[in-house]
Amino acid sequence: MHKIISMITKKTITNAALELGFDLVGVVRAEHLTEEHNRFNEWLLAGNASSLDYLKRNVEKRFDASRLVDGAQSVVICAISYLSSYSRGYDEGAKTKIASYALARDYHVTIKELLTRLAEQLKAHSPQLRYRAFTDSAPLAEKSYAVRAGLGWIGRNSLLVTPHHGSMLHLGELVIDDEVDEYDVPMKAVGCGECRRCIEACPNGAILANRTIDTRRCISCRTIERESDAEQINLDGWVFGCDACQSVCPYNKCAPLHTNPLFDPQFDPTALGVNEWQEMTEEEFKAMAGATPLTRAGLDRIKRNIKE
Repeated sequence: MHKIISMITKKTITNAALELGFDLVGVVRAEHLTEEHNRFNEWLLAGNASSLDYLKRNVEKRFDASRLVDGAQSVVICAISYLSSYSRGYDEGAKTKIASYALARDYHVTIKELLTRLAEQLKAHSPQLRYRAFTDSAPLAEKSYAVRAGLGWIGRNSLLVTPHHGSMLHLGELVIDDEVDEYDVPMKAVGCGECRRCIEACPNGAILANRTIDTRRCISCRTIERESDAEQINLDGWVFGCDACQSVCPYNKCAPLHTNPLFDPQFDPTALGVNEWQEMTEEEFKAMAGATPLTRAGLDRIKRNIKE
């Protein structure tokens, strides 16, 4: 039986997404991103993925959403801020810094729940709708699709930067098999101008001139991803992730704090010094951070990352 052709309006999608608590939403066609795909292949060939082997898999799907859902027509890109007071940076000399996104409930879980609720609302308008929901753990070039949808631009630090909310955003996508009556277009201007604060703030020079990252020198990668025998780098007091290139960004300095309580920090990282972390038990760690992304690294790894 063939699917009855239907069309969801962009207004319907936008209203539903904003009501669920997303801050930004855009819609583009589920088409192959040829230029972005080629740039990514060049980045891989240069060895910049280092230990992130998952980036080398499903590359064709990553830049072609139509390969992810049978009959895919559209990609709905949603963004939500997690910016908190901790996102502004730590005191100089802090030795147990944690990326601010990791202080809240694991965004993979939260975003997936919100996207599923969004899809169910869309199915009320198009009962035969087929979809898949994605976060950054799945093979979809979400930043590239977000740029196509006009949410922002790729900043010098390789992250999506938006005019109002800055770059401290989580992205989530619905790939759907319905057409939409109107599609978004990219912004006409790139907003970084001559600013190079993110490049200058990276302790290890991990930010490359072409707005990509050498993960071999990236603190976030070194404190979270699979450990390797690569040359040691300066962790600059970070024990999980790194906000160095974001906290200095003028857009993040001016952006409003997040408003969705789902992304409220679950503990105060500034209350935990070297001794508190080193003496922490697995039970205490689970009680404090069991629902956060910190479990990805685990307590033992965090303790190893601490440089006294």
